[in-house]
Amino acid sequence: MDFTAQPKPATALCGVVSADGKIAYPPGVKEITDKITTDEMIKRLKMVVKTFMDMDQDSEDEKQQYLPLALHLASEFFLRNPNKDVRLLVACCLADIFRIYAPEAPYTSHDKLKDIFLFITRQLKGLEDTKSPQFNRYFYLLENLAWVKSYNICFELEDCNEIFIQLFRTLFSVINNSHNKKVQMHMLDLMSSIIMEGDGVTQELLDSILINLIPAHKNLNKQSFDLAKVLLKRTVQTIEACIANFFNQVLVLGRSSVSDLSEHVFDLIQELFAIDPHLLLSVMPQLEFKLKSNDGEERLAVVRLLAKLFGSKDSDLATQNRPLWQCFLGRFNDIHVPVRLESVKFASHCLMNHPDLAKDLTEYLKVRSHDPEEAIRHDVIVTIITAAKRDLALVNDQLLGFVRERTLDKRWRVRKEAMMGLAQLYKKYCLHGEAGKEAAEKVSWIKDKLLHIYYQNSIDDKLLVEKIFAQYLVPHNLETEERMKCLYYLYASLDPNAVKALNEMWKCQNMLRSHVRELLDLHKQPTSEANCSAMFGKLMTIAKNLPDPGKAQDFVKKFNQVLGDDEKLRSQLELLISPTCSCKQADVCVREIARKLANPKQPTNPFLEMVKFLLERIAPVHIDSEAISALVKLMNKSIEGTADDEEEGVSPDTAIRSGLELLKVLSFTHPTSFHSAETYESLLQCLRMEDDKVAEAAIQIFRNTGHKIETDLPQIRSTLIPILHQKAKRGTPHQAKQAVHCIHAIFTNKEVQLAQIFEPLSRSLNADVPEQLITPLVSLGHISMLAPDQFASPMKSVVANFIVKDLLMNDRSTGEKNGKLWSPDEEVSPEVLAKVQAIKLLVRWLLGMKNNQSKSANSTLRLLSAMLVSEGDLTEQKRISCW
Repeated sequence: MDFTAQPKPATALCGVVSADGKIAYPPGVKEITDKITTDEMIKRLKMVVKTFMDMDQDSEDEKQQYLPLALHLASEFFLRNPNKDVRLLVACCLADIFRIYAPEAPYTSHDKLKDIFLFITRQLKGLEDTKSPQFNRYFYLLENLAWVKSYNICFELEDCNEIFIQLFRTLFSVINNSHNKKVQMHMLDLMSSIIMEGDGVTQELLDSILINLIPAHKNLNKQSFDLAKVLLKRTVQTIEACIANFFNQVLVLGRSSVSDLSEHVFDLIQELFAIDPHLLLSVMPQLEFKLKSNDGEERLAVVRLLAKLFGSKDSDLATQNRPLWQCFLGRFNDIHVPVRLESVKFASHCLMNHPDLAKDLTEYLKVRSHDPEEAIRHDVIVTIITAAKRDLALVNDQLLGFVRERTLDKRWRVRKEAMMGLAQLYKKYCLHGEAGKEAAEKVSWIKDKLLHIYYQNSIDDKLLVEKIFAQYLVPHNLETEERMKCLYYLYASLDPNAVKALNEMWKCQNMLRSHVRELLDLHKQPTSEANCSAMFGKLMTIAKNLPDPGKAQDFVKKFNQVLGDDEKLRSQLELLISPTCSCKQADVCVREIARKLANPKQPTNPFLEMVKFLLERIAPVHIDSEAISALVKLMNKSIEGTADDEEEGVSPDTAIRSGLELLKVLSFTHPTSFHSAETYESLLQCLRMEDDKVAEAAIQIFRNTGHKIETDLPQIRSTLIPILHQKAKRGTPHQAKQAVHCIHAIFTNKEVQLAQIFEPLSRSLNADVPEQLITPLVSLGHISMLAPDQFASPMKSVVANFIVKDLLMNDRSTGEKNGKLWSPDEEVSPEVLAKVQAIKLLVRWLLGMKNNQSKSANSTLRLLSAMLVSEGDLTEQKRISCW
């Protein structure tokens, strides 16, 4: 039932009065005038309200009877009554009167109608308090007005807009979270009928809706925002043109005076788009126009807005409006730096919410990754890494390649962001395997790339690589077994250059530990000018191994002063760099030293930060005796075939060989950690393996770490000696060299041991079987270099009678010229290889005799010189005799 839908009656109802000229009241209701008390008036009005509530449109007699009462209730006496209960009851009566007399109201004066509807609107403010005893009457008033669409009669009034604006503002101001859905529904019905059945929505009325979408108002009253949201959705077909006109006035024509909300247009567009993109069908082309504005700040504001529209999770704007999308992408190349920066920041959300747009973004991010502005290159990395951390599938290999390139950026901030970002991805997808093997394979190159950066000259890069290694590649906070498993398989899967970089890293850290150890030794000596000079030189060397060496010098000097004054601090530092310090002890020491140097009153302490850098570099956070034992056990499992080699993507042979290479490197930097029977038993097992390189590495580990085997582990000694003898006599040339050096390094009776090798080898030399000469010549050469005095006489005989006379001066085979400047060993005859080793033997013999005044040395030098002068043609037969 409403005023617009019902047919008009044949006669007007206005002006009808009772037969005696008096107002007719319902039975039992006395006259209502200003002569009675307010309480009595309320009592009588309630009975009137009840009468009108029970009436319907078909009660023609009653309608005629109570018409004068209807006119009376619209008098100024009631409309301006000071009592709110009176006003509420009158408003309820008037609402029912509009219902009963619809479609023609009993009031003909436009001014009177305006007064009545403004009066009713004011009463609707009572809806705000749901706990009020009168709330049900206010709800009845709202329900009645909405059901009958009473306000639609105002369309006939010239200034109806004033009424509608007041109504909308009132409803939006009173809605709150204590209202149920029925209240909201009736409000929506009331407002939507005005919008949809009117001739249009004025700007002021539109403002009364849109103001509730502005963030400040939205946060103040979420229920008014929700009401406006649903209202706009319901009336989208009608209100879209009005919205388009508003934005056209402000955005295109620049008429900001048309609305008080002009300064909030971008906020409004964002909210309207989230409510229903159809509300902005005609507005989007206007944004494309704004993207091409000459004002950089204006373009920036539009880019920020469109970034939210394109990037929101459920948005399909990029596919629905390709011209706008392409125009927006063009802002990645904007001349205005903040615009480019905002575009790059948007890309992260877009990649995460719309992976299908990654292809469009890739080319633009590529250009921006080379942007002249450091901040933009930095944010390109942040954008890609953020998306990749959410889901690696969101970024393609090309995008990851941009981050890879930036690890070599000219700016430290950009390099650092790229390196740290890649490290985080490696830890997430390779170490923790959060997205399966395919994802791990996609970023498996990261470990190599990060370690390659250790080759850079910058100390900052080197320090960051060390930090990344300790926190991301092989996290130091893992339990020992897990940490060593991580290191074991990492080392086995690195490329050769990465392996060299990692070895260099350990070497540099070990060198720095040595410098600090020497500094502490200087503190133990009496003060002198020479001591101070040596200490200063050592401090300068240490400073070069820290960030910003210029500033580091001052901090290192300060630290040195603290060390001189604090004996307990020195003892903590000595424990930290001690060869026997465990990883757990190192962690405690670092924390203890940092605690002592901390200053609670100084939140940012550059001195403490610099000391922490030093401690992190020298602290053995990965390797100790327990760690070496765990590594050896892992290698044993690989040898036995019970390890997880295949699951880790490494073949057992590769795991064993690289595992021994790893142990070999660690034997240089952490030799004390190897000293255990269990470790040496495993290494003995490796010596018996058929793989030549494995055995060679094992011998070298014994050589580097076995200084106490003879005294502490006699059983290992008795097993090791025959194996070393066998390798020196019949092993590969490399094994023979290491075996001789191992015997010389770790045994006290080395003269006896070397003699037992020298004598049988020197007697068995036979130039007619050159392939069996190479290992004996290598062993003899190294023995003569290590023990020149012991074997001076027999070596002189071997050199004169066999090496020169029998081997170098005689050719037993004829070689063929291949035109190459150099050939690999496998393409050269055994005789040539034997002669090469013979010359090396001469050089090693000379090195051993460098401190002796020997005629043999002089004659050997003349021989080598003659070889160079004659280009190898010692017999003057116009061929290279010695080759």
